[in-house]
Amino acid sequence: MKGFTTKAIHVGEEPKRMQYGDVVSPIHLSTTFAKESLDEVESGYVYSRSANPTRDNLEKKLAALENAKYALAFSSGLAAETTILLSLLKKGDHVIAFDDLYGGTKRLFNRVMERFGIGFTYVDLRDLALFKKSIMESSRMVWIETPTNPLMKLADIKAISELAHEHGLIVVVDNTFASPYFQQPLTLGADIVVHSVTKYLGGHSDVVGGAVMVSDDELHEKMRFHQNAVGAILSPFDSWLVMRGVKTLAVRMERHQYNALRIAEYLENHPLVDKVYYPGLESHPQHDLAKRQMKGYGGMLSFELKGGLEEARKFVEALEIFALAESLGGVESLIEIPALMTHASVPREERLKVGIKDSLIRVSVGIEDLEDLIEDMEKGFKNL
Repeated sequence: MKGFTTKAIHVGEEPKRMQYGDVVSPIHLSTTFAKESLDEVESGYVYSRSANPTRDNLEKKLAALENAKYALAFSSGLAAETTILLSLLKKGDHVIAFDDLYGGTKRLFNRVMERFGIGFTYVDLRDLALFKKSIMESSRMVWIETPTNPLMKLADIKAISELAHEHGLIVVVDNTFASPYFQQPLTLGADIVVHSVTKYLGGHSDVVGGAVMVSDDELHEKMRFHQNAVGAILSPFDSWLVMRGVKTLAVRMERHQYNALRIAEYLENHPLVDKVYYPGLESHPQHDLAKRQMKGYGGMLSFELKGGLEEARKFVEALEIFALAESLGGVESLIEIPALMTHASVPREERLKVGIKDSLIRVSVGIEDLEDLIEDMEKGFKNL
């Protein structure tokens, strides 16, 4: 089996498979494909919603990165999540989800899927006893983010998968924060991996997309049908952009992690910082689990300032290199306040119950020079 970066560069783009020996996959923009006879209508490429050569090449590459049999590419991460739920669940089914999730995922669960009769229970999945206690007769799925957004909590994928499978539950892991380079949930027992490819896989803040990776034939067949029937597919050009981004995933993730760990250490020792959330710190309560199930710790961290929302606002608005923006995983550093931005759709009482305080700041650490990033953060602290 080839190494990670070799697969990231070559799978899906082998010159021998290309019509003209292309080293880089061409962008197939055609929406429809002509046939020589009616006997060929049901074979090969027919219509680009159902299958497109460029998207197929990307899906081969993404499957290889997660050591999966299949991958499916979608128009956004939420489109990927919606397809998982609609494909595999029905009215009356129940999902156990991590209590700390991306705000858009909770909005999808609470304000869209519950209208279709699917129930959700939010549990701190760091506690296996709590997870086991939450399993109901109608439970069909457990939904994990690890590390979580934005509190960087970890779930033991192997232990949860073993317990979930004893009760017939499908295990879904959102692997966006870690990326396939640092964590591969399918090898730990998960059934489905989901990504917002907008983030680290694309890596350059220039494409919105989602992906699902799976090895089970039956699960894949159900989701492939819905990918075509619902139609939230990734365009050929966006597929090409993601393929280009993925080729540098390994080197980018190493730099993201290097900068993030140094900044986390800097923040942990700052007198104006109350708490830092980063699994690479020895002070992180699940640091040992991170070392066990992850190859590295990623480029995401969060921290709480001493004070409240006003202090957080003053800090982020003073920065120049860190862009005040939502999203994450691009080469440029981004910073945001979850209470006002990514998790604003979550009611304040619910946010506080999970631990998302008004003073919490989330950082997507880019690949700029470390010294410049720390100097920029000093401007934020001086503004306090």
